[in-house]
Amino acid sequence: MLMATSLPEWLYPGPADGWTADDLDALPPEAPRRVELFDGALIIMSPQTSFHMLMINVLLAGIQPAEGLYVTREMDLKISTRQRPVPDIMVVTASPSDDLDRTCFTPDEVRLVVEVVAPESEDRDRETKPAKYAKAGIRFLWRVEREGSTPVAYTYELDPASAAYVATGVHRGRLKTDIGFPVDIDLTIRA
Repeated sequence: MLMATSLPEWLYPGPADGWTADDLDALPPEAPRRVELFDGALIIMSPQTSFHMLMINVLLAGIQPAEGLYVTREMDLKISTRQRPVPDIMVVTASPSDDLDRTCFTPDEVRLVVEVVAPESEDRDRETKPAKYAKAGIRFLWRVEREGSTPVAYTYELDPASAAYVATGVHRGRLKTDIGFPVDIDLTIRA
C-alpha cells in the first residue's frame, strides 16, 4: 500500500520559472544535502554506496596535481543559471581555502571532472553530464563504473573542433594518463 507524503513547502511548487543555480545557496537547512540542478529542475541524489565512497577515496589519494591545481570532492559546478551539477571530484585552479564560504566552482576554474557512476545516476553520468561539461569547455572527464566488484575508469579529452569528448582510454587495475600532469593510480579498492 502506498502512503501519501506531502512535499516540503520550500520544494513544491518551487519557483515559477524553475530553480536557478543561485537558489541552491538559499535552500533551507532541512533540504537534502545532496542536490543537483539540471535544466532548472532539482535532482535529489540517493545515498551513496560503499563502492562509490571507496572509489572516490582511491581517486582522491591517487591524484597528485601539479602546482597551482587543487583536488575537490562533491563541490558544485555552476555551469550556467540553470545548470549546477555536483561532480564527485574536480581538479581546479582556484584554491578552496582562499574562500571558505565558497559553494561552487565555475567551468573556467576546472581542469578535470570525475563521475563515479551509481545505478540511480547512470544516465546522468553517461549522457547528461558529459554533454554539459563539454559544452562548458571542461577539458578532461573521467567516468568510473563497476564491473562486478572491479572499477573501470573511462577517460576522455575535449576535442576543440567538435566541442565533444573523445575517449582516451579504458583503465582496469591502473589508471595511467596525463592531464597536464602525470597520473598513475592503482584502482584497487581497499577499506
